[in-house]
Parts: sequence; C-alpha cells; structure tokens
Amino acid sequence: MIQRAIITCILVLSMANMLSAQSLAEYLAIAAENNPTLKAKFKTFEAAMEKVAQVNTLPDPQLSFGVFILPVETRVGPQQAKIGLSQMLPWFGTLEAAGSVYHLKAKEKYEDFILTKHELFKEVKLAWYPLYEIEQQIRLERENLEILKSYKDLATRAYENGNSSMTDVIRVDVMIDEAQTDIKLKEDQRRPLKIHFNQLLNREPMESVEVIDTLSFPKVSQFYRKDSLFDNHPQLKAMDLQEKSAEAQARLARKNGMPQIGVGLDYVFVGQRDDVSLPNNGIDVIMPMINVSIPIFRKKYDAAIKEAQLTRESVGYRKEAFKNQLLSDYEQAWYDFDRARQMDELYTRQMQKMEQMKTILLKAYSNSGNDFEEVLRIQQRLLKYEISAVSAVVDAFKVLAKIDYFTSKTE
Repeated sequence: MIQRAIITCILVLSMANMLSAQSLAEYLAIAAENNPTLKAKFKTFEAAMEKVAQVNTLPDPQLSFGVFILPVETRVGPQQAKIGLSQMLPWFGTLEAAGSVYHLKAKEKYEDFILTKHELFKEVKLAWYPLYEIEQQIRLERENLEILKSYKDLATRAYENGNSSMTDVIRVDVMIDEAQTDIKLKEDQRRPLKIHFNQLLNREPMESVEVIDTLSFPKVSQFYRKDSLFDNHPQLKAMDLQEKSAEAQARLARKNGMPQIGVGLDYVFVGQRDDVSLPNNGIDVIMPMINVSIPIFRKKYDAAIKEAQLTRESVGYRKEAFKNQLLSDYEQAWYDFDRARQMDELYTRQMQKMEQMKTILLKAYSNSGNDFEEVLRIQQRLLKYEISAVSAVVDAFKVLAKIDYFTSKTE
C-alpha cells in the first residue's frame, strides 16, 4: 500500500511533453506501476528503512546462569548457583548517531528510486516517439505510392498518345516496386519498436500501442528549464545526503570511541548451614554490578573519523564533476533541439518549393511528354523532405525528453 501510494503521488506530478501529454502520460503511469526495475528500487529503499530500527536500539541484555560443582563455603552457607542479568549501554547519543547514519542512507536509496523513475520515463518517451515516427513514414510512403501509381497512368496515356516512350512507364514501375518494398520494411520495423516499448511497461510484447496522429514542432522558451538544472536532480540530492551521511558517520565514530557502561545484577543461591546458628544463615546474595569498557586503543576510531572526512571530500568532488557533466549534457541537448528547429524550418521551405516545381513540371509533361524523369526525381525529393520533417519534429521531442530528465521535470 505504501509503494502504491508513493508511486501514485509521483505520477500525479509527472506529465509528458507538449501535445503528446495525455496519451503518453497513460503509458508513463503503466510503466511506473509495472516496471520491475522501478519496483526493485523501491523495495531497496524499504529494506534500507528497516536498517534504521536495527541500529537504533540497545544491544540485547545478557542472562547468565552457573552452578558451583563444588559449593563455595562461606560463613553464612555454601554458594550453590548464580544467575546474572547485564545490559551494555552505549555512550550518550551513540544510538541516535547510528540511526541518523542509516536514515540518511535510506533517503539516498529513495533518491535513487526517484532517479530510476526519471530514467524510466525518459526511456518510455524515447521509445514512444519512434513509434509515431514509423507510422508517419508509412503514411507518407503510402501516399507516395498512390502518387506514383497516378504517374504511371499518366505515363501510360502519354505513351499511348505517342507523346513519350515506354521507358517512362518502366521507370515509374521500378519506383513503385521500390516504394512497396520500403513500406513492407517499415511495417516490419514496427515489431521490434513495439516489443521494446512494451518491455519498458512490462506488458505482453505485441500488445497494442496507441500513438498520436500529429505532432507539431514544440514551442519552448530559449534555453528551456536551464535555470532549474541543479535544483531538483535526484543524483545531486543523493550526493547531498551522502555528504550528510559522512558527517553523521564521523559523529558516530567519535561516539563509538567513548566508553560503554554496563549495568547488571547477580543473584547467588546460598545453602543453609546446619552445624551452626548464625544471623542471615542461608540468605541468598544480591550483588549489583557495573562495568565500563575503556577504549584506549584509539587507532581504529581515529581511522574511522578520517575515513568519514575523506568520504565527504570525495563526494564533494564527485558532485562538482557531475554538475559540470550535467551542464555539458544540457548544452549539447539544447544545440540538438535548435538544430532540429532549423532543419524543420528548412524542410518546410523546401517542401513548398518542391510542390511548386512539381506542379510546373507536371503541366509541361502533360503538354509535351518531356522531363518525366525530372518529375519523378522531384517527387522523391519531396518525399525525402516530408520524412525528414517528421524526423526533425521527433528529434525535438526526444531532446525535450532528455532535458526533462536532466532538469528532473515533474510538472
């Protein structure tokens, strides 16, 4: 119940990108519910929380019992047996310090769970957009095939009217065959893409996947979310916790280097003397006890403190290096986004020009039967630009998925 409640709260905050949000959000919810890696990370966090209770309690008391094989004679009678109960008490604050160390370590595991969730959501997005892309490519290829078939009819009529040669018909036939093969290959490509996507959701490999009909190029502000790059990243939070954990470890090492106090009580069974009448004859003995451990060998405690200090310094350097890498990754991602934007604008302009050229060439061919090869070439270039435009949009959304991961976007 705790797992389901926490994951549900996370999902309420977790949305997908732009126009694909509603459809993609549903798949992100399924992934968060079903993905075994994410479930494993959460179980690791729960296990770490159980460690806190293990170190935050007193050690078990010790009960001892002994029987004198040869009773020890005393003035008031022979000692026959002894039972004792003792409890060691760590130095003041030791248990609290130990609990703090493992509580911080458990919080690190939770941040690792959150990081895994962000990674999973990124992977789901990066697997979903190619499914959209392949569907759009198939649609464009099919439209192109229909256009080529209409060109074949046009070339056939021109040949029958004596305005062109049979080579035009054969040429378009070759292109039709290529287009049909391309469509078949792209349809076959759906299978591995769908299997990969469903594996991320831990579903049946060939379960149906819905994709959006149209994606427009995303509109985001300049250097999208760069100002929040270091604000909420789970790995940075985990490193902050590692630094605090190292500080707590140093405090625990100092506490462990202090004396431990033991308190106890011995109860001695004493037999009664029959040969003499004495006060307190045969009265059992109660003996309170106290003992102290003296940590005079300081080397291990000093080394533990030094280890914690060095660990903290190491984490500080790793955190600095991670921030540098995160900034570098963001800058590369933003360049990729801006490049995709410029390419999308280029393809849009080129498609408009290709359409104009195609209209002019088709009109000329209808009149004279010339330049049919050029008509086909323009059609193929137009198809190339259309497919490239779809890829540019998909590339932009993929980049935004990475930026959302870098910046730990949750809204």
